[in-house]
Amino acid sequence: MAPNRLWEKPLLKPLNLGLREKVATAPSAPFATIPQPAQAISNFAFSFSIISILTGVTTLYNTGLNYGGPFSMVYGWLIASFFTMFVALSMAEICSAYPTSGGLYYWSAKLAGPTWAPFASWITGWIQVIVLLSTGGKNGGGYEASKYVVISIHGGILLLHGILNTLPISVLSFFGQFASIWNAIGVFVLMILIPIVATQRASVKFVFTYFNTDTGARISSSPYIFLVGLFMAQYSLSGYDASAHMTEETKEADKNGPKGIINAVGISIILGFYYILGITFAVTNIPYLLSKDNDAGGYAIAQIFYVAFKDRYGHSIGGIICLIIVVVAIFFCGMSSVTSNSRLL
Repeated sequence: MAPNRLWEKPLLKPLNLGLREKVATAPSAPFATIPQPAQAISNFAFSFSIISILTGVTTLYNTGLNYGGPFSMVYGWLIASFFTMFVALSMAEICSAYPTSGGLYYWSAKLAGPTWAPFASWITGWIQVIVLLSTGGKNGGGYEASKYVVISIHGGILLLHGILNTLPISVLSFFGQFASIWNAIGVFVLMILIPIVATQRASVKFVFTYFNTDTGARISSSPYIFLVGLFMAQYSLSGYDASAHMTEETKEADKNGPKGIINAVGISIILGFYYILGITFAVTNIPYLLSKDNDAGGYAIAQIFYVAFKDRYGHSIGGIICLIIVVVAIFFCGMSSVTSNSRLL
């Protein structure tokens, strides 16, 4: 009788959450585990702080505002969220079967079978690289640092992230939870504060129906403009595979890993939608916000913060504080990304 080969067996078995095969369980993993009292929330925190609404939406708000404007951002967010949740549910299902570091690469190899495993893992890796590289660019105007300054700052931040990631997992777990709390509170503060402080506000009709076609890129196709505008939402809702990469350091990984993925995406969808609404209600002049000649050099979010406080109080200190809230979120997003990637590699 021929030997029973691994790839001739069903890869996944239905059990509890759905498809699950306990090929790896965290309690027996040879790594330090996230502290038991905070096991589920810590796993969730890493994904949530990498998705980081304050990071994704704020840094790519220009893209959404330029390509489609409020209509593209509001409804694009709902469309992207709908499909992203399906992806998250699928990933959670596989994570419950294969709760192991390497996440997507390992899953691709297992599901593709021995013949196609190397190619599937290679494709998976390059897709993630392309997504990361596609975020480059500049707004124009304002202060533009030289390439040496940019590289030095970037290298310094990465070095600090690396140093932080040499700390025990219990400390990283604390930072992850702090980052998730910072992101959630930051979104609530900004989405409420900015429309209240702004002396001029957009109408409900403008926020939900205005479609900006003046992209400055000679694009006349409205559907194409809308699709480009989706980039803001789709890029923001990424990185939730971190919960899978952290499973070997999480107790009851086949449960808490999938929960971390689903909860991170679900909560981010809700917070992101209201954050977009809150900021967009302070938008009254799109060309001015995107102009490189304004006070923020064409960086729309910064200009919104600046104008809101400048017009209300005569100074922009409040706007700077709002930007600091965002900068801290971005820093912890980077730290959590290094944590996740170190497990992935």
